Amino acid sequence: MTDHRTHAFRDSHQDIATARKIPETPQTLSPTYRLAFADADFLCRDELRPVRLQLELLKPEMAMNEAGVTSTVVLFGGARIPAPERKATAKTPMLADLSHYYTEAQIFARLMTEISIQGGGTDYIITTGGGPGVMEAGNRGAAEAGGKSIGLNIVLPHEQAPNLYVTPELSFNFHYFALRKMHFLMRARAVVVFPGGFGTLDEMFESLTLIQTRRMKRIPFLLFGREFWQNVVNWDMLAEAGTISREDLALFRFVETAQEAVDAILTWDDA
Repeated sequence: MTDHRTHAFRDSHQDIATARKIPETPQTLSPTYRLAFADADFLCRDELRPVRLQLELLKPEMAMNEAGVTSTVVLFGGARIPAPERKATAKTPMLADLSHYYTEAQIFARLMTEISIQGGGTDYIITTGGGPGVMEAGNRGAAEAGGKSIGLNIVLPHEQAPNLYVTPELSFNFHYFALRKMHFLMRARAVVVFPGGFGTLDEMFESLTLIQTRRMKRIPFLLFGREFWQNVVNWDMLAEAGTISREDLALFRFVETAQEAVDAILTWDDA
């Protein structure tokens, strides 16, 4: 096996393997004798939270660098929006009507991935939360185009697994919402938001706030479905009340179709 280390010190994997073979004595069986970096109980202590935060920042960052991911297109949207072929399973008639956004997300991701592949396959990589609904549609469209896509999943109380269209080596699992959100935006070249619930609203407003406050540079920011979003948020009232500036309404645009979204990204004017 090729040794890729850049130093001459003994490898940590070697010491983990050696430590497993030592005789069992009261001393070696004590938790204090475990190698610190191989001790799950130690790493999960409250005092080690700063280390765990650092690990959740580093692991996806290193994997994306190794995969050559230069920039991403982020898709936010509802996990409960069904594919058109499964719209009969929707819990409400309105949710069933929203199934056409699954199709638009799928087409949009396919078109953007085709553009990515033409440019070398390192830019415009579709990134989703890795779950069902709109997220599945995004990863599915990228897979149909023959490209890779990212899934940033998170551990939730109910069982879940990444959708089957996420590129396996770019499928990540998070404990901390904050670090997951950082990875959504660190490489984002565009953000596209489809109808959704609390999670989608949270991601949308946090991203807009970062752009509004110039903590993040302005990038194409698109909301799919003008009617949905104008019913959910009274944007004009926020401006009239003065809680946001009228100019803040120009930070995003409404789109209705996948092609319209692609065109908006490719012709976006930061001014």
